[in-house]
Amino acid sequence: QVQLVESGGGLVQPGGSLRLSCAASGFTLDYYAIGWFRQAPGKEREGVSCISSSDGSTYYADSVKGRFTISTDNAKNTVYLQMNSLKPEDTVVYYCAAEWAELDGPDYVQAMCVMAYFGSWGQGTQVTVSS
Repeated sequence: QVQLVESGGGLVQPGGSLRLSCAASGFTLDYYAIGWFRQAPGKEREGVSCISSSDGSTYYADSVKGRFTISTDNAKNTVYLQMNSLKPEDTVVYYCAAEWAELDGPDYVQAMCVMAYFGSWGQGTQVTVSS
């Protein structure tokens, strides 16, 4: 049974950093695509960053490019989202998601980094950026 558990959220001041973790169980990350999404109240869940575990291709939303970094540790079966230079508008619930990836490469990762592609989701972790 596929299970994803996020951790690492919390309260941080503007300009600060957090590292979110997504521990996967029931499957191995190899040949899976992993995504980090976020959802503000009343809004659609948006793709923040996605990665192909097979070739390491990544995608970042424009709003986080240069500030967030996604990475995987296949030995630990864990995906990370390093978030730097956090802004108040980054305050939302963050979710990780996983799905079998038939392809890889940056174009594919960008195209599949949408909510409808992913079938397995974690429970979410709250990130609050406030002084």
